[in-house]
Amino acid sequence: MSCEHLVCAQCAGPVVEGRCPACRATRDRLHHHGLGGLSPMLVAIVLVALLVFTLALKHLYGA
Repeated sequence: MSCEHLVCAQCAGPVVEGRCPACRATRDRLHHHGLGGLSPMLVAIVLVALLVFTLALKHLYGA
């Protein structure tokens, strides 16, 4: 779900702009992120990098 077209009932402004505390709370709730506030794409990239690094070490040391 996106907040691009939502209008705040409290301030009558677009929720995406976050003009009031209600807008900001709704925007943050709709745009929650993955682990520790990191984007899911960044988490996936880090996991793939760790996998590649682990496989490279295994290949180098022949374990």
